[in-house]
Amino acid sequence: MNDIQLRQNILDEMEFEPSIDAADIGVAVDSGIVTLTGHVRTYAEKEAAERVVSRVKGVRGIAADIEVRIFGPKETDDDYIARRAVKMLDWNVSVPKDSVQVRVLKGWITLRGEVEWQYQKNAAYDAVRDLAGVVGVSNLVELKPHITAVDVKKRIEDAFQRDAALEADAIRIDVQGRKVILSGKVKTWSERQAAERAAWSAPGISTLDDRLTVG
Repeated sequence: MNDIQLRQNILDEMEFEPSIDAADIGVAVDSGIVTLTGHVRTYAEKEAAERVVSRVKGVRGIAADIEVRIFGPKETDDDYIARRAVKMLDWNVSVPKDSVQVRVLKGWITLRGEVEWQYQKNAAYDAVRDLAGVVGVSNLVELKPHITAVDVKKRIEDAFQRDAALEADAIRIDVQGRKVILSGKVKTWSERQAAERAAWSAPGISTLDDRLTVG
Protein backbone atom coordinates (compact mmCIF):
# COMPACT_ATOMS: atom_id res chain seq x y z
CA MET A 1 0.00 0.00 0.00
CA ASN A 2 1.40 3.43 -0.92
CA ASP A 3 1.33 6.47 1.37
CA ILE A 4 -1.44 8.21 -0.58
CA GLN A 5 -3.82 5.27 -0.20
CA LEU A 6 -2.86 4.82 3.46
CA ARG A 7 -3.59 8.49 4.17
CA GLN A 8 -7.01 8.19 2.56
CA ASN A 9 -7.75 5.06 4.59
CA ILE A 10 -6.84 6.93 7.77
CA LEU A 11 -9.07 9.88 6.87
CA ASP A 12 -11.94 7.50 6.12
CA GLU A 13 -11.46 5.68 9.43
CA MET A 14 -11.45 8.93 11.42
CA GLU A 15 -14.61 10.13 9.65
CA PHE A 16 -16.22 6.80 10.52
CA GLU A 17 -15.38 7.17 14.24
CA PRO A 18 -18.23 9.05 16.03
CA SER A 19 -16.08 10.12 19.00
CA ILE A 20 -13.79 12.23 16.80
CA ASP A 21 -14.38 15.54 15.02
CA ALA A 22 -11.74 15.14 12.33
CA ALA A 23 -12.37 18.50 10.67
CA ASP A 24 -9.36 20.14 12.34
CA ILE A 25 -6.99 17.17 12.30
CA GLY A 26 -4.26 17.04 9.67
CA VAL A 27 -2.77 13.76 8.45
CA ALA A 28 0.57 13.25 6.71
CA VAL A 29 2.11 9.88 5.81
CA ASP A 30 5.72 9.09 4.96
CA SER A 31 6.75 5.44 4.48
CA GLY A 32 3.99 4.25 6.78
CA ILE A 33 4.82 6.78 9.53
CA VAL A 34 1.76 8.93 10.27
CA THR A 35 2.02 12.50 11.58
CA LEU A 36 -1.13 13.98 13.13
CA THR A 37 -1.46 17.75 13.53
CA GLY A 38 -4.21 20.27 14.25
CA HIS A 39 -6.43 20.55 17.29
CA VAL A 40 -9.33 18.87 19.11
CA ARG A 41 -11.67 19.90 21.94
CA THR A 42 -10.72 17.34 24.59
CA TYR A 43 -7.80 15.17 25.65
CA ALA A 44 -10.02 12.10 25.27
CA GLU A 45 -10.64 13.03 21.64
CA LYS A 46 -6.89 13.34 21.05
CA GLU A 47 -6.38 9.86 22.47
CA ALA A 48 -9.23 8.49 20.37
CA ALA A 49 -7.67 9.90 17.19
CA GLU A 50 -4.34 8.21 17.93
CA ARG A 51 -6.10 4.94 18.77
CA VAL A 52 -8.13 4.99 15.53
CA VAL A 53 -5.04 5.63 13.41
CA SER A 54 -3.10 2.83 15.11
CA ARG A 55 -5.65 0.22 14.03
CA VAL A 56 -5.44 1.08 10.31
CA LYS A 57 -3.60 -1.57 8.32
CA GLY A 58 -0.26 -0.34 7.01
CA VAL A 59 0.51 2.12 9.83
CA ARG A 60 4.05 1.52 11.10
CA GLY A 61 4.34 4.42 13.52
CA ILE A 62 2.57 7.54 14.76
CA ALA A 63 3.89 11.02 15.57
CA ALA A 64 1.08 12.84 17.37
CA ASP A 65 1.27 16.65 17.46
CA ILE A 66 -2.41 17.35 18.09
CA GLU A 67 -3.19 20.28 20.40
CA VAL A 68 -6.07 20.23 22.88
CA ARG A 69 -7.97 23.53 22.75
CA ILE A 70 -10.59 24.12 25.41
CA PHE A 71 -13.56 25.92 23.86
CA GLY A 72 -15.96 28.00 25.92
CA PRO A 73 -16.15 31.28 27.86
CA LYS A 74 -13.10 30.41 30.03
CA GLU A 75 -10.77 27.58 30.84
CA THR A 76 -11.74 25.34 33.76
CA ASP A 77 -9.87 26.32 36.96
CA ASP A 78 -7.10 23.97 38.09
CA ASP A 79 -8.50 23.68 41.60
CA TYR A 80 -11.87 22.60 40.23
CA ILE A 81 -10.20 19.99 38.00
CA ALA A 82 -8.18 18.73 40.97
CA ARG A 83 -11.27 18.36 43.17
CA ARG A 84 -13.14 16.51 40.43
CA ALA A 85 -10.14 14.26 39.76
CA VAL A 86 -9.86 13.31 43.44
CA LYS A 87 -13.56 12.47 43.54
CA MET A 88 -13.32 10.33 40.41
CA LEU A 89 -10.41 8.40 41.92
CA ASP A 90 -12.32 7.92 45.18
CA TRP A 91 -15.35 6.57 43.31
CA ASN A 92 -13.31 4.15 41.18
CA VAL A 93 -13.29 0.74 42.90
CA SER A 94 -10.24 -0.34 40.87
CA VAL A 95 -8.04 2.36 42.43
CA PRO A 96 -6.94 1.60 46.02
CA LYS A 97 -8.11 4.26 48.48
CA ASP A 98 -5.61 7.13 49.00
CA SER A 99 -2.99 5.44 46.81
CA VAL A 100 -2.90 8.11 44.07
CA GLN A 101 -2.22 11.84 44.45
CA VAL A 102 -3.29 14.52 41.97
CA ARG A 103 -1.54 17.69 40.80
CA VAL A 104 -3.01 20.04 38.20
CA LEU A 105 -1.16 22.83 36.38
CA LYS A 106 -2.83 24.76 33.53
CA GLY A 107 -5.19 21.87 32.85
CA TRP A 108 -2.48 19.21 32.84
CA ILE A 109 -3.00 16.45 35.44
CA THR A 110 -0.06 14.63 37.02
CA LEU A 111 -0.80 11.42 38.93
CA ARG A 112 1.65 10.06 41.50
CA GLY A 113 1.55 7.27 44.07
CA GLU A 114 1.96 3.50 44.31
CA VAL A 115 -0.29 0.58 43.36
CA GLU A 116 0.29 -3.14 42.99
CA TRP A 117 -1.21 -3.84 39.55
CA GLN A 118 -0.97 -2.25 36.12
CA TYR A 119 -4.76 -2.30 35.73
CA GLN A 120 -4.99 -0.10 38.85
CA LYS A 121 -2.57 2.40 37.33
CA ASN A 122 -4.58 2.34 34.10
CA ALA A 123 -7.83 2.79 36.03
CA ALA A 124 -6.47 5.93 37.70
CA TYR A 125 -5.61 7.36 34.29
CA ASP A 126 -8.99 6.46 32.80
CA ALA A 127 -10.79 8.01 35.77
CA VAL A 128 -9.44 11.52 35.12
CA ARG A 129 -8.68 11.82 31.41
CA ASP A 130 -12.25 12.73 30.35
CA LEU A 131 -12.76 15.55 32.87
CA ALA A 132 -13.72 18.94 31.47
CA GLY A 133 -10.75 21.28 31.06
CA VAL A 134 -8.10 18.56 30.98
CA VAL A 135 -5.48 19.09 28.26
CA GLY A 136 -3.18 16.20 29.18
CA VAL A 137 -2.38 13.54 31.77
CA SER A 138 1.00 12.32 33.06
CA ASN A 139 0.54 8.98 34.80
CA LEU A 140 3.57 8.71 37.12
CA VAL A 141 1.98 6.18 39.46
CA GLU A 142 4.53 3.49 40.35
CA LEU A 143 4.01 -0.24 40.71
CA LYS A 144 5.10 -2.19 43.79
CA PRO A 145 6.40 -5.61 42.69
CA HIS A 146 5.08 -8.58 44.67
CA ILE A 147 6.08 -11.27 42.20
CA THR A 148 9.27 -12.95 40.86
CA ALA A 149 10.70 -12.45 37.37
CA VAL A 150 9.98 -16.10 36.53
CA ASP A 151 6.32 -15.66 37.49
CA VAL A 152 6.08 -12.46 35.43
CA LYS A 153 7.47 -14.18 32.33
CA LYS A 154 5.12 -17.14 32.77
CA ARG A 155 2.09 -14.87 33.10
CA ILE A 156 3.01 -12.94 29.96
CA GLU A 157 3.61 -16.16 28.01
CA ASP A 158 0.21 -17.46 29.13
CA ALA A 159 -1.42 -14.17 28.09
CA PHE A 160 0.22 -14.45 24.66
CA GLN A 161 -1.09 -18.00 24.22
CA ARG A 162 -4.65 -16.92 25.07
CA ASP A 163 -4.64 -14.02 22.59
CA ALA A 164 -5.83 -15.18 19.17
CA ALA A 165 -4.33 -12.07 17.55
CA LEU A 166 -0.77 -13.04 18.50
CA GLU A 167 1.71 -15.53 17.10
CA ALA A 168 3.44 -16.08 20.43
CA ASP A 169 6.26 -18.23 19.03
CA ALA A 170 7.67 -15.23 17.16
CA ILE A 171 7.99 -13.08 20.30
CA ARG A 172 10.77 -13.33 22.88
CA ILE A 173 10.27 -12.18 26.48
CA ASP A 174 13.05 -11.07 28.81
CA VAL A 175 12.30 -9.93 32.39
CA GLN A 176 14.89 -7.81 34.20
CA GLY A 177 13.58 -6.82 37.60
CA ARG A 178 10.53 -4.64 36.93
CA LYS A 179 11.42 -4.23 33.24
CA VAL A 180 10.08 -6.41 30.41
CA ILE A 181 11.80 -6.55 27.01
CA LEU A 182 9.85 -7.81 24.00
CA SER A 183 11.77 -8.70 20.84
CA GLY A 184 11.07 -10.57 17.63
CA LYS A 185 8.76 -9.85 14.72
CA VAL A 186 5.01 -9.35 14.30
CA LYS A 187 2.94 -8.92 11.15
CA THR A 188 0.94 -5.80 11.99
CA TRP A 189 1.00 -2.70 14.18
CA SER A 190 -2.16 -3.91 15.95
CA GLU A 191 -0.43 -7.23 16.77
CA ARG A 192 2.41 -5.27 18.34
CA GLN A 193 -0.09 -3.35 20.47
CA ALA A 194 -1.76 -6.60 21.52
CA ALA A 195 1.63 -7.90 22.68
CA GLU A 196 2.18 -4.72 24.70
CA ARG A 197 -1.23 -5.01 26.35
CA ALA A 198 -0.53 -8.64 27.28
CA ALA A 199 2.86 -7.73 28.76
CA TRP A 200 1.38 -4.90 30.83
CA SER A 201 -1.15 -7.33 32.29
CA ALA A 202 1.58 -8.86 34.48
CA PRO A 203 1.83 -7.34 37.98
CA GLY A 204 4.82 -5.28 39.12
CA ILE A 205 5.96 -4.17 35.66
CA SER A 206 7.13 -0.55 35.59
CA THR A 207 8.94 -0.45 32.22
CA LEU A 208 8.17 -2.07 28.87
CA ASP A 209 10.91 -2.02 26.22
CA ASP A 210 9.15 -2.93 22.97
CA ARG A 211 11.75 -3.96 20.39
CA LEU A 212 9.28 -5.81 18.16
CA THR A 213 9.56 -5.11 14.45
CA VAL A 214 6.55 -4.92 12.14
CA GLY A 215 6.64 -6.50 8.74
